[in-house]
Amino acid sequence: MAERTPTSHERATGRPWDASYRDGPAPWDFGGPQPAVVRRAELFTGPVLDAGCGSGENALFLAGRGLAVLGVDVAETALALARERAAERGRTAEFATADALHLEKLNRTFPEVLDCGLFHTFDTAERHAYATSLAAVTERTLFLLCFADEGDDPGPHPVPRADLAAAFSAESGWRITAVEPDRLMTRFHEHGAAAWFATIERVRRG
Repeated sequence: MAERTPTSHERATGRPWDASYRDGPAPWDFGGPQPAVVRRAELFTGPVLDAGCGSGENALFLAGRGLAVLGVDVAETALALARERAAERGRTAEFATADALHLEKLNRTFPEVLDCGLFHTFDTAERHAYATSLAAVTERTLFLLCFADEGDDPGPHPVPRADLAAAFSAESGWRITAVEPDRLMTRFHEHGAAAWFATIERVRRG
């Protein structure tokens, strides 16, 4: 992948995303797909783009249901883990290196896109850029799971509902149809951290 600008999270920590997996397991790599995704499996009809797929657990879960899935991430170590797990489990899923802020470079679109724990890592400016990037690849629906600023045992970078509304506005080609309280599992939250599960539709103008 061409040289990219480090994200706000990488600048704040002084570590690239790949370091989370090289030194791993990563805090969010708890050993399985997110229960919030599993409970809503019937919403995914495929093909699916898993943006910020990490080590691939959600992508492999969806692939196990017979869906075509592309998982993308900037962390090469995570992608190597995902491919190893796919081979071990006999799952057919594609994994590729891609910058979530420039998904248009995939030159592909998908009926459904999954973001499981990526949106909340971006600062305000990056969130708007990310929404634009997602608009280039989402044909119909974005399903987004992120840390919430409401509920017990919050995770880092909790997101207010207003921040979701600001990033995914009608002016930027989106319509939020549901924001549901949920949990996002990590290795450090016994019952998961407070989260939002948002269903966000693309709005075609003109």
